[in-house]
Amino acid sequence: MKSGKNAYRAHKFMFYTTGLLGSLVPRIFFRHQLKPLLDEFDTLPSAEKEAIMERVEYYNKLDDSTEISSEAVRNKRFRIRANKSTYHLDFYKVARYFPKSSAYHYRFGDKTFIPDEPTFVKSRPISDNNKNSVLLKLDSVRHFYTVNDPYSYKNKKDILVWRGAAHQPHRQHFLAHCHDMDICDVGATDNKVETTAYRKPFMSIEQQLEHKFIFSIEGNDVATNLKWIMASNSLCFMKQPIYETWFMEGKLVPGHHYVEVSDDLSDLKEKIDYYRAHPEEALNIINNANNYINKFYDHRRERLISLLVFERYFSRTTHSE
Repeated sequence: MKSGKNAYRAHKFMFYTTGLLGSLVPRIFFRHQLKPLLDEFDTLPSAEKEAIMERVEYYNKLDDSTEISSEAVRNKRFRIRANKSTYHLDFYKVARYFPKSSAYHYRFGDKTFIPDEPTFVKSRPISDNNKNSVLLKLDSVRHFYTVNDPYSYKNKKDILVWRGAAHQPHRQHFLAHCHDMDICDVGATDNKVETTAYRKPFMSIEQQLEHKFIFSIEGNDVATNLKWIMASNSLCFMKQPIYETWFMEGKLVPGHHYVEVSDDLSDLKEKIDYYRAHPEEALNIINNANNYINKFYDHRRERLISLLVFERYFSRTTHSE
């Protein structure tokens, strides 16, 4: 547990250090790099171009030219300070490549609504009408943190595990439903009065990875643990997601990338028992999940996609000087 916490602290330290040091480099250096970086797209095989554009168009669904309001932020005014959030650091890593005169809207934090104007966000509702929510890879230090799983699936404990804060009613319902099930080891780690009956000691990611089945449940928006579960040798259980981020949770296929349970959790025990008895199917889903998440850790490709998302925003918005 201690080593796990130390590893995450080191991860955050490197994120902040590289981000703040990068903010000291004059922006003109990055603006000169923009065209060569975007030109890399033309050198790629057609299949890779298609895959990249599919993601760009998924993140940024703007299709018509839209005039954004005078409240839009000018790029030259977006600054990084030592006390700024991880959102600022992630956003600046992309914004610094574009002209000072560029303008945009952004909202940082857990967003569960669709803005009235085209706006860069970390999260949005999964919907056919969410084009004003333009996704970027924000708060990546937390949401894209993974660890190496040292355990093979067959050697893991044959139960389902979950730990976390249960401030939301749906998480409290989850705890009430399966807290006393002998095939589950779930518990709240917060100090809310409502979760007193379900309180259990903190469990590190490394400790949770000792289990074959790990539950992922949305909080204020998406579930933070979804990425490290899907990168592991454990099987992800979750309800159908309501929100999505850069990870494209709306693209995940139940029975292929994860095990879907009903909203009322009535089939949870049945699903656990099924995958206990069918390890080959569990391993196939785990392999699909691993393959899905791998593409999000290609730094050069992720940067190119982020730049294309930004460029698409500016090509489909106008603003008054």
